[in-house]
Amino acid sequence: MTGEIAPFTGFGLGLRKEHHAAFLAAEQPVDFVEIISENFMACGGRPLHTLGAVRERHPVIMHGVSMSLGSPHGLDRDYLAELKMLADRVSPLWLSDHLCWTGVPGHTAHDLLPLPYTDEALESVIANLRLAQDVLERPLLVENPSSYHAFPESTLSEWEFLRILAEESGCYLLLDVNNVFVSSVNHRFDPLEFLDAIPRDRVRQIHLAGHSQGPEGLLIDTHDAPVCAEVWALYAQAVERFAPCATMIERDDAVPPLGELLAELDQARSHASLPA
Repeated sequence: MTGEIAPFTGFGLGLRKEHHAAFLAAEQPVDFVEIISENFMACGGRPLHTLGAVRERHPVIMHGVSMSLGSPHGLDRDYLAELKMLADRVSPLWLSDHLCWTGVPGHTAHDLLPLPYTDEALESVIANLRLAQDVLERPLLVENPSSYHAFPESTLSEWEFLRILAEESGCYLLLDVNNVFVSSVNHRFDPLEFLDAIPRDRVRQIHLAGHSQGPEGLLIDTHDAPVCAEVWALYAQAVERFAPCATMIERDDAVPPLGELLAELDQARSHASLPA
């Protein structure tokens, strides 16, 4: 199952528990909210009540962190069934997850682990994506993760891998501009080469976030700081290439008051309207 995802132009935030009360109290100046799918799967009570109330005011995007699309062991069908139940309840604009693997049967790493960009890995991810899209009965968006290790076995670049993946599986792409920048510094490639190689008609969403300086000159995708100047500049280039698409600010740690994130979202609106 592939299907189509129509472009959606707007600016949104991740729905985090620190801001639930504000979203319940009043409609906020956002065009959508994005939830972490796993936070609302196989649960009831207050989380789903909150999501239902927010859904009445704002379109919702579901973003997952546990599908493990890169797993050579295949996907967890119980997980897919629970995810489909939530998606059928929420009727999101779309669902997304990452180009990564997250563990082996019986053990979860709780991290987004990198893949070797090889033909064998590509074949495995395509098979997993086709299964997921068939079970969910809707196409998925696949996000480029940040990475800190490059496999010598790789025969493709990350952007070549993503391009072929979208062509062969029918998936769409979630372009994380911060992750492009982080990985470009860590692996010393030109981020504009990455953007230029991504198929323009497959990008439906952009993520923006902050990062931190790690050991040995590495940048770490921490989602605990405002978007930096270099990522804003790269975002302007991305908007020129991929608009119309949705843009979201991610903050998962050191979460500030909602007003600060709304101000940062206004910065995204301003950068999107500026010439690159």
